[in-house]
Amino acid sequence: MPQSIINNGEHKMEKAIEALEKEFALIRTSRANPTVLNGVLVPYYGAPTPLNQIAQISVPEPQILMIKPFDKSVLKEVEKAIQLADLNLVPQNDGVVIRIVFPALTEAKRKDLVKEVKAKTEHGKVAVRNVRREVMDHLKKLEKDSVISEDELKRHNDEVQKITDKYTDKMDALAKDKEKAIMEI
Repeated sequence: MPQSIINNGEHKMEKAIEALEKEFALIRTSRANPTVLNGVLVPYYGAPTPLNQIAQISVPEPQILMIKPFDKSVLKEVEKAIQLADLNLVPQNDGVVIRIVFPALTEAKRKDLVKEVKAKTEHGKVAVRNVRREVMDHLKKLEKDSVISEDELKRHNDEVQKITDKYTDKMDALAKDKEKAIMEI
């Protein structure tokens, strides 16, 4: 019983890591990255459709994204959807493909992005700590109901703390990698 509670908590911590990775994918660096377009929805035959389902997105050069719709008739809609997505990107339509040039980041913008990474990391760590608190509360209730002994409670709490430390360390490593990518010229 206590092990299933701990495993469930660890699963929730893993979800927090995945959420942080998705957040980091949306923070742009000076290199072109197709994941910045993941949230772009294009009206396609009356239904909002993710851009990556109606177009091929490639990176021909480190600072350029190239978007080639499978159906050329939606080229204007794709361009408009990118502009409306508020990504601070300027699509260039040549009638066949759309190119997006990622300008080099200024030093001030890089520092702002690093601050954003740190804030998102701290938010992720808070989520992990909340899971830890939730798991420990469940374990304390089991001890109070005499399902587990006080010694078992201490041992399980130590295990939960080790798992929590592992996931916060993973978040720190992800943040460090993202900061390095942002500060890279």
